[in-house]
Amino acid sequence: MKTLTVFTPTYNRAYCLHQVYESLQRQTCKDFEWLIIDDGSSDGTKELVADWMTEERVPITYVLQENQGMHGAHNTAYEQMETELNVCIDSDDYMPDDAVEQIVAFWNKHRSDKVCGFVGLDAYIDGSIVGSELPEGLTSATLFDLYHKYGVTGDKKLVYRTALTKLYPYPLFAGERYVGLDYKYHYLNQQYELLLLNEVLCHVEYLPDGSSRNMLMQYRKNPQGFAFYRKSLMRLPIGGTAFKYRQAIHYVSSSLLSQNRQWLQDVPSKALTVAAFVPGLLLFGYITMKTRKAFSPKGTANDYPLA
Repeated sequence: MKTLTVFTPTYNRAYCLHQVYESLQRQTCKDFEWLIIDDGSSDGTKELVADWMTEERVPITYVLQENQGMHGAHNTAYEQMETELNVCIDSDDYMPDDAVEQIVAFWNKHRSDKVCGFVGLDAYIDGSIVGSELPEGLTSATLFDLYHKYGVTGDKKLVYRTALTKLYPYPLFAGERYVGLDYKYHYLNQQYELLLLNEVLCHVEYLPDGSSRNMLMQYRKNPQGFAFYRKSLMRLPIGGTAFKYRQAIHYVSSSLLSQNRQWLQDVPSKALTVAAFVPGLLLFGYITMKTRKAFSPKGTANDYPLA
């Protein structure tokens, strides 16, 4: 069995998926398999991948499912994979030629049941690091501490032990296609830290139809998912009052967007949530105003995480 599963959730990205495929062909270490979760594409992705599978240049497993959104695709990926490690490479990104070699060698050297995996770097197409590098001299940390204690910025590439990523599946909400992916990561970090690898494992490009550029529309189209996510963060023993207050503001806003009349019943801190009501109401108004023209309540779900 291979050590690593590279998995790619995709939806109507046949036009750029080849970048992942080509980078996997160039890997200096072949100790991996590629798992593609097609979240209901209608652009010929199935036929494209079928052609690649006949080439037998990369071991590919292809799974087609009805559209569930990014987090639903992640759920399916974790159910399917059996390798010791996994890493998500999005459909508009690609791996440096030595990325798999870096991952496998680092894990063989530092393998431990006391960590849930390790974190590496993302870089832009021009090679510059996304955000900051990881702290020198620090060998392990939780994801929360990296960003909130050590001042790390920018997206990072996460490599996880597969047995652990099968825990804490993302909930699915009817008509919605998004739940924050780091919900799972923060819950894993209550028991395990991540090792740190200051090497580039992925080159990223933030396309106009990607999730990073459509945050307000995410809030508008997926209020139940965001309310769940914010409430989950409020329950965790991480962050101080200011952090939890920010989550409460977003929770109030998302609850108003979803017209949840029972928004106060099951929150971890009722007093904090009540105190967040006015700023949450203002955020709700801002999101509603900014998405008024683009938002169509009867529109079809068609992208991540707009899907």
